[in-house]
Amino acid sequence: MSRPGRDDAPDRLYTVTGGRSRSGPDSPFDLVTLVVAESDPRPGMQSEHVAILRMTERPTAVVEVAAELRLPVSITKILLSDLLAAGRVSARHPYTAAVPRPDLLEQVLVGLRNL
Repeated sequence: MSRPGRDDAPDRLYTVTGGRSRSGPDSPFDLVTLVVAESDPRPGMQSEHVAILRMTERPTAVVEVAAELRLPVSITKILLSDLLAAGRVSARHPYTAAVPRPDLLEQVLVGLRNL
């Protein structure tokens, strides 16, 4: 059984990324970063870029984009960086729930023990 992206010809991945192997040190993308398309695909765009813009009409995690494209996450991050630099997508981290104060958790625990 082959893994998506792992068995792709290296020259295809090289071509897709324009020879780059990293998205850059200031890349805002990690696995759970949500990506949203800010524009429609335009004629002449790379097919992977078009696919990304179509699948990110709603917020979509980087890992989901990579899975759908059947490309390694590192390659997907490079493609997303291209689109971000061109202003075609926006990226944000998902909201995290507020963590309750430790003293409040302690009071709940004491209350549960008293039941």
